[in-house]
Amino acid sequence: QVQLVESGGGLVQPGGSLRLSCAASGFIFGIYAMGWYRQAPGKQRELVALLASDGFTEYLESVKDRFFISRDNAKSTVFLQMSGLKPEDTAVYYCNRHRGGSLNSGPSRDWGQGTQVTVSS
Repeated sequence: QVQLVESGGGLVQPGGSLRLSCAASGFIFGIYAMGWYRQAPGKQRELVALLASDGFTEYLESVKDRFFISRDNAKSTVFLQMSGLKPEDTAVYYCNRHRGGSLNSGPSRDWGQGTQVTVSS
């Protein structure tokens, strides 16, 4: 079955950086778009970054130029490099295997357990 395991979260000061990883298994990784989502307390889960199978990307406006999504198809892993972190980036970050390979494919029900990112001084 599909498994997604996120890692790399933690506590970081404002302006700092983190690199999240999501190790995937149970499906042909390279043909699916992979997304990073986040959910802050009391807020809805939102798409942060999406990487299609053809390499096209989409970012939440507030993270453009600060976050970078990438993937290693040989290792079935998707990454989220986050820099210039702000307190408002604090949330649980989840990865998701989308229903198809394109940017307009929606999220599936395949979620990881999440990794907490806390940005605070």
